[in-house]
Amino acid sequence: MKTSLRTILAAAALSVTSLAFAQSAPKICVLDMAKVFDTHYKTEEQQTKLKADEKKAMEEVERVEKDIRTAADKFKESKEQMDNPALNQEARDKAKADAQKTYEEIQQKQQEGNQFKQNAQRNFQQRIANFRQLLIEEISKIATDVAKRRGATILFDKGSLIYSDSTYDITDEVIAEINKSRPAGTAASTPSTSTDSSAPAASSSSDTPTVTFPGSKK
Repeated sequence: MKTSLRTILAAAALSVTSLAFAQSAPKICVLDMAKVFDTHYKTEEQQTKLKADEKKAMEEVERVEKDIRTAADKFKESKEQMDNPALNQEARDKAKADAQKTYEEIQQKQQEGNQFKQNAQRNFQQRIANFRQLLIEEISKIATDVAKRRGATILFDKGSLIYSDSTYDITDEVIAEINKSRPAGTAASTPSTSTDSSAPAASSSSDTPTVTFPGSKK
């Protein structure tokens, strides 16, 4: 009788434990952040703007370089006159003064050109970083909403996983959700070759899946 009662109690305890584990077991979804980021219509728009601004920057660099080449030719001409024994001393002195002035102009233009390049590069890098952060936050919010509809409690970035079953993947659902706000007349973009998929983790609450993107730089 004691053995039977002990067996019944053990079985009951096992059932309760199994039920508790089943209730607390995490429900997982997986997102290919790189694919969503690369195919987002805002990424294509941003790339178009950056290419246009890059072209303008390169045109300015080429203009400065052309001015430097022109000044260099002028400097060479003045130096030849300065060293020309056929000219009188006054003419050679004037050529020397012109050469010195031109040399200073060249140095100034080189400094201006280098400063412009550095400023342009910093500007592009900052714009890219700001855009990336804002878009990742937007994608993370939409992905979280999709994961919640699936009843998920954890959302992983596919780029940080060695393997995941396709049934956990919500990437296409997220892309479809994003495309609902795509402006009319814009075509779907093609994923680019390489994108860092690290992203900031979204803040979690009791009813919100934890968005986990290991390797985040933010």
